Amino acid sequence: MKINDIAKSLVSKGKGILAADESTGTMTKRLNAVNVESNEKNRLTFRHALFTSKDINKYISGIILFDETIRQKKNEETICEILNKQNIFPGIKVDKGAKKLAGSKETITEGLDGLRERMEEYFNLGAKFAKWRAVYKIGDELPSQNCIVANAHALARYAAIVQEANMVPIVEPEVLMDGDHNIHKCYDVTSNVLEETVNQLQIAGINFSGVVLKPNMILNGSSSGVKNESKQVAELTLKCIQNNLPPEVPGVAFLSGGQSEFEATKNLNQINKQNKSSFIFTFSYGRALQQSALKTWAKDLNDIETVQTVFDERSKMNSLASKGDWIEDL
Repeated sequence: MKINDIAKSLVSKGKGILAADESTGTMTKRLNAVNVESNEKNRLTFRHALFTSKDINKYISGIILFDETIRQKKNEETICEILNKQNIFPGIKVDKGAKKLAGSKETITEGLDGLRERMEEYFNLGAKFAKWRAVYKIGDELPSQNCIVANAHALARYAAIVQEANMVPIVEPEVLMDGDHNIHKCYDVTSNVLEETVNQLQIAGINFSGVVLKPNMILNGSSSGVKNESKQVAELTLKCIQNNLPPEVPGVAFLSGGQSEFEATKNLNQINKQNKSSFIFTFSYGRALQQSALKTWAKDLNDIETVQTVFDERSKMNSLASKGDWIEDL
């Protein structure tokens, strides 16, 4: 299957991507928060419950996995085999996290060393796409142009290696919600980040029809004290994307970026209600798809069926939102 076809399938109407690529450290924090021990068995049990829910293939096109998960088996089947049987694309997080950018308070995402060899291994394990996240913080003088360019360059190098391996790169430049900035500041910073990211991807010779973009929505800072209004979020997010993204890109799968489950669904729905472009706008959510299911599971680790029902419901709501068909009190 060509990468252009995989990219289109990942953002096909009514479907989105489950981000289940939390590192062991992040997953441990989430499990500890609901008083569940974080060990390999429990991490696999929870993820496998989601991956085998009754209706997952109606709403989920692809799942981003962590290195531990893509190597695991359940009932003698690999995770990739389990997903393939349901026509869900397995993906893999390949960056090694945000590290201190030399001479700065900011970060640069690392993981390029040995990436070509790792991509070959992941391809052989069954992965069809990959993900790399760059992180930008808004502050008085932040992000700096140095941070924007350095991370965009790394995203482009990553994307080139992934496409060379016949896989689809998900390009994730995330401008964090953290801070007291207003929505217009978020718009300006995100525009600069996307402009430089696209510039670096063009320099690297990336095939844009075989890429999925995973950006943040345009939001007020989480400590600004200003409530986000969905119509304004949608208006500015659409303007930002349309002004900066080449039309060849098949679609955008937004990250939830600290929004609640309800907010992430509501804002995605409004974006699709207002969308007049040729871009498909869908979701690539982690917590905004999993949190209710995780809290449910913590009450009874053996009650997998109820966990799956809760997860399917959240997936359905976001599927509806990706078509602009979600109704708030549904």
